[in-house]
Amino acid sequence: MKRFWNDVAVREAETGFGIELDGRPVRTPAGNALVVPTRALAEAIATEWGDCGDELNPRAMPLTGLTNAAIDRIAPDPVSFASGLAKYGEADLTCYRAEGPDALVRRQAESWDILLDWARRRYDVDFACSSGIVHVAQPADTVAKLAHSVAILDPFRLAALAPIVTIGGSLVAGLAVLEEALPADSAWEAVSLDERWQAEQWGEDEEATAALDARRADFLSAACFLSLLG
Repeated sequence: MKRFWNDVAVREAETGFGIELDGRPVRTPAGNALVVPTRALAEAIATEWGDCGDELNPRAMPLTGLTNAAIDRIAPDPVSFASGLAKYGEADLTCYRAEGPDALVRRQAESWDILLDWARRRYDVDFACSSGIVHVAQPADTVAKLAHSVAILDPFRLAALAPIVTIGGSLVAGLAVLEEALPADSAWEAVSLDERWQAEQWGEDEEATAALDARRADFLSAACFLSLLG
């Protein structure tokens, strides 16, 4: 889409804050009003539209994309969306440890045990961990409590949590970012540990590095979105 506007402004709406392009309200792809809960998020989205060049590039507008997802995809049925996202707690990345080498085993323990210890304290749960890739069932109480922590979220927080969890493969890491128990950069270091280890051992592949960088950008953009919700 070619750029068709000059001025971008934040406007107060009945249920939050919207964006105007040359005085006209921005709408989502489904035609819903693009209205967000906080002025901080609205201003950040307005900046995306203001910084747009001659052509609209969705990849350069992650906050707008997450807002569209919250309004068009999640808000109509947040219960189903939350249920699907909560399933990541049944096979969390942090519960599956390498069998070797020892250096990787130690690095995983140093990075992932912090997350699991936090979740144990925060949600009063326990986790079953395994070496290798064979599935290990988590305690039913753990699955239920983690699922509840997702189910109570509003569509905007669900929209932001989703890429953090799916990119990293860890609901625990996502909840730690959501609750500001761990900085987003540290959470990314934790969930990308295996990929970075492989690069250290075998050398960096240009295509793989680009893919990892793109995942990191999406992960941190979602964390930024969460922070702007207050």
